[in-house]
Amino acid sequence: RERERERVQSKVMKMHFRELVSFVFLAFVIYSPFQVLAQAHSRISLHNRTLKPLSSFSADLESLQEQIHYKFQRIGLLRRAMTHSSYSEENSRALSVLGANVIETSVALRLLGKDIEISAKDLNRQISAISKVESCAVDGMRLGLQKVVRVSPKTNSSTPAVVCGAFRAIVGAIAIDTGKSDDAGSVFWSVHGGNVGRALPL
Repeated sequence: RERERERVQSKVMKMHFRELVSFVFLAFVIYSPFQVLAQAHSRISLHNRTLKPLSSFSADLESLQEQIHYKFQRIGLLRRAMTHSSYSEENSRALSVLGANVIETSVALRLLGKDIEISAKDLNRQISAISKVESCAVDGMRLGLQKVVRVSPKTNSSTPAVVCGAFRAIVGAIAIDTGKSDDAGSVFWSVHGGNVGRALPL
């Protein structure tokens, strides 16, 4: 009888063990796909949140190139030109300095080409009037640069200094991209003269 009782208990324990294993396996089969799907959804959501600003910025750069009728060979130059110093250490400052000099040179060449007898005083005055911050900011606003340039949350992208700096940086970036200041000057005059495509919405 004792052996029979042990045999019965052994069978019962084996049955319980098999049921437990079956339950665990079934739970794993049912739960695992949902867990995988949840993790995949989480990763996709994070991926989309990460890429959305970049995609929007890239789209703005494409639109900007269409407006100025110039396609960058090295798009990284335009990215840098549209990056304010408050946003990143890799910014547009140096390109802006170059762009300012290209603009002034281009203005001087055009004025002297029209009137070689122009006085130095008048030449400087007109160069200053065309290349000053307020004037460059107007050119930048035509392109909607205040909507494109990347700045820190504490920086107002619509201020004349920021918009002008971004516009000058574009001119400088084109000069680097082509290796010719004349090409950059041509783009400047096309924008300054209003010969551009429809600006980005303000």
